[in-house]
Amino acid sequence: MNPVSGPVYVKHARPGDVLAVEILEFRPREWGWTALIPGFGLLADEFPEPWLRISRVEAERGRVIFAEGIELPYEPFPGTIGVAPAEPGPHSIVPPSRWGGNMDTKHLRAGTTLYLPVGVEGALFSVGDTHSAQGDGEVCGTAIETAMDISLRLSVRRDFRVDAPQYRIPPGSLPRAEGTGYHVSTGVAPDLMEATKQAVRATIERLGDSHGLSREEAYALCSVAVDLRIHEVVDAPNWVVGAFLPDDIFTRGGNG
Repeated sequence: MNPVSGPVYVKHARPGDVLAVEILEFRPREWGWTALIPGFGLLADEFPEPWLRISRVEAERGRVIFAEGIELPYEPFPGTIGVAPAEPGPHSIVPPSRWGGNMDTKHLRAGTTLYLPVGVEGALFSVGDTHSAQGDGEVCGTAIETAMDISLRLSVRRDFRVDAPQYRIPPGSLPRAEGTGYHVSTGVAPDLMEATKQAVRATIERLGDSHGLSREEAYALCSVAVDLRIHEVVDAPNWVVGAFLPDDIFTRGGNG
């Protein structure tokens, strides 16, 4: 489910160093897939049946065709990127860790530099699980999963230290945040995961009512286009999570 290329041995990298990963370029295939996988995802108990959508990736036009009337911006990134853990033994590729891995962080796009702690001699860097588009949260468990070639530059840094992944995004890399309107559904609960589920359920309902999407298609669209944000975690006993549905993905008019 999370194929990677590697490990790459980085000369002179040793435990305690920082591996700087400059993300340079992506060259995708012309299609990608999104699936609901039984037993997997934020709302797995509510979606027990498998479901699959094949999307057309038009990188040269900067878009992904998710469905008729729904176009997503082409924003490629690797879902899985990291170095070997310091701890010996086998390690699952599914959960992320302080060494990176399956972080599904959509801001790791071309121009971003990722900083990873080095845990073993040579770092043993791997990357893969490339996506053409994804919302923050990847709530159904898959994005627009797309095979790609990726170009990176690796270097060893010893002028600072990190204990978990950090990254730097260049100026102008988030212009879309101000370029469209959003419909935001919130969840309010004493547990952040429950608040998140509430926000996603409300967005699924909104997509059904406003755009006629089935629950499965709406759930998948939440995964590939909706950004989750934590609004507050200080006003006990309840916390607030927002799900941001962008207007501009709908090409037949109307707001999200």
